[in-house]
Amino acid sequence: MEEERRPAEGDRLPGEVIERYKQPEPGEVVERYVRPLPGRAAPARRRKRRRRHRRRGLWAAIVCLTVILGVTAGTWLWTLLRPEQPEWDGVESQGETQEITIPTYPTGEGARLEIVSDHGETLTVQEIYRRVNPSVVTVMAQLDGKMSVGTGVIFRPDGYILTNHHVLEGGRDCAIALDSGQTYEAKYVAGDAYNDLAILKVDLTGLSAAVFGDSDRLTVGDSVYAIGNPLGVELRGTLTDGIVSAINRDVWVDGRTMNLIQTNAALNSGNSGGPLINQYGQVVGINTIKMSSDYSNVEGLGFAIPSASMQRLVNDLLTYGEVQPEPSFGVMVNQLGTLLEEDLWGIQVVDVTPGSAADRAGIQEGDFVLSAAGTPVDSSQALLRVRRGLYVGDQVTMEIWRDGERLEVTLTLTDAVE
Repeated sequence: MEEERRPAEGDRLPGEVIERYKQPEPGEVVERYVRPLPGRAAPARRRKRRRRHRRRGLWAAIVCLTVILGVTAGTWLWTLLRPEQPEWDGVESQGETQEITIPTYPTGEGARLEIVSDHGETLTVQEIYRRVNPSVVTVMAQLDGKMSVGTGVIFRPDGYILTNHHVLEGGRDCAIALDSGQTYEAKYVAGDAYNDLAILKVDLTGLSAAVFGDSDRLTVGDSVYAIGNPLGVELRGTLTDGIVSAINRDVWVDGRTMNLIQTNAALNSGNSGGPLINQYGQVVGINTIKMSSDYSNVEGLGFAIPSASMQRLVNDLLTYGEVQPEPSFGVMVNQLGTLLEEDLWGIQVVDVTPGSAADRAGIQEGDFVLSAAGTPVDSSQALLRVRRGLYVGDQVTMEIWRDGERLEVTLTLTDAVE
């Protein structure tokens, strides 16, 4: 039997495929990263100098970053600490006042706004709403390509409506909607952009007119209410409540000072021209603006034009089509009165303008004004109320207390209030 032959080492069997891997001889492994640079590479001898330049660049970057962070932090701190500039929601810039081209209704028709000084019993919120809401209208002024929506108050049953001037600015047509939803065309009677008041007229009679009360009788803390159309027609007839936060608040708005009632009753865009109502159901103001801010939420800062100051303005617009200048007495007085004798009050004169009506009449610094035009004067507001009913060219008699004696002087009012 023939012995089987085994393959010797290194013999290849038929069909066998052998893959060989020969390990390379050990050598140094080098990993490189070369940053691509524009142009030719710098010579090797400049590497040390380049490293120094890199160090200088790093320090410069650190210094620039420090400066930027410091400026940013300073700006942020200034933003927090600086007096915030308020923005007013509701009054357009006086420099951008646009002409009102709504069809007009004639002035001089004998219509007037009446203010009552008395009031009845305090009403519930429900009673106030039922009484005043029928006198509140939605004002819709057609502008170029859009519509301005605000609020108005009927102050005469024959269709005279009071609203804000900025609601109608740029308007070419106007309509009002009653609380019932019925819509009527409105005509433009007159307006005054500076005092932000305007009057509309609809051809209707027998309307429910609001009663206007005396805002001079308000005190801080009194309950007040607002009815209007916040944010548009869908929410018309919305009632909000609050208190009188301040009276005779001088507010600088768009280049002029407005003397307003401050309230925390909620006011929003669309409330402009609506009534501010006292607890007796009387309109004591026309809502005009709300303070807002880019830096923080501002709530409870609304403002209204007082009825006591708007009476003269509205009646001038109704009679003349424009506001007539108010006369100047030419005196500065203390805000609060002084008790001179039993039941005798007066306000002290602290300054007299040279050449003014008071100066020509002989009024002196230190005098006390007891009455003006036959009306007792016990505060600066009482004297201001008398002045609101006078015009340039009028004469007014004042009773003066000087060194324990009563004197009577007559002022000829030739100058207007600046």
